[in-house]
Amino acid sequence: MSRGDRHRTKMAIPDSAHGTNPSSAAMAGFDVVTLPSDAEGNVDLNALHELADQNLAGVMITLPSTLGIFDTNIVEVCRVVHEAGGLVYGDGANMNALLGKVRLGDLGFDVIHSNLHKTFSTPHGGGGPGAGPVCCSPDLVPFLAAPVVAKNEEHSPQYSLVHPEKSIGKISGFHGNFGVLVRAYTYIRTLGESGLMSISSNAVLNANYLMEALRDIYYLPYDRRCMHEVVFSADWQKERGVSGLEVAKRLLDYGYHAPTMYFPLIVHEALMIEPTESETRKRLMLLLRP
Repeated sequence: MSRGDRHRTKMAIPDSAHGTNPSSAAMAGFDVVTLPSDAEGNVDLNALHELADQNLAGVMITLPSTLGIFDTNIVEVCRVVHEAGGLVYGDGANMNALLGKVRLGDLGFDVIHSNLHKTFSTPHGGGGPGAGPVCCSPDLVPFLAAPVVAKNEEHSPQYSLVHPEKSIGKISGFHGNFGVLVRAYTYIRTLGESGLMSISSNAVLNANYLMEALRDIYYLPYDRRCMHEVVFSADWQKERGVSGLEVAKRLLDYGYHAPTMYFPLIVHEALMIEPTESETRKRLMLLLRP
């Protein structure tokens, strides 16, 4: 809007993106356009080039994708969108795979939100209020919702509330769920750099362990190294009269948290398993052989 680009109404979202992305873009008034995935599960660059015109506002992408894989085209995706005059928005839902490993800004992202309940130990839903702090590039700081807490460099450690030059104004109570933010910050400071890196390392290791253990039992639609979660298909079981839903319900009978079912939508009979970093090998074996 600040550039007068009122014609930029198109928001491209990969078909493997986190499920809330299309609805979020639509609620913001954008026309949602789906970006297909290629055979490897990455964003189809040919399709992106076709969409990258003067009407493109940007792309909203989850990294790693909901397929549980790292899009190896991501730097090129960001470059194409930027050359077309658009912005790259990142859904931080899967940051648990990247802590201490990757800075999304270095890849070309302009703005992201962090899902604290998914990555930084905070409660969510029935267990407590959610929170999703926004991080952005220096170019977008003037547009942040007001007020913003600013550090007074001359009288440190004093802070003040400021109204960015081109702020969109208040969108809700600006403190947010402050207690949740404090808990996440405490979690980060307690673990430190090495602790955060071990989280992502162990989360990815556990998911790949399960992938290798189950690859001959469940169909693996994207047969490549996964990140913090692995997505199988229960198509082989379906052929024998057992659906993914029935597999998930039977796991509940044994006292195990069921996989995410039927998502992402581009995987038929999808079963997504996210073991997280906290499960030991012994616990993983109990899941494999209850």
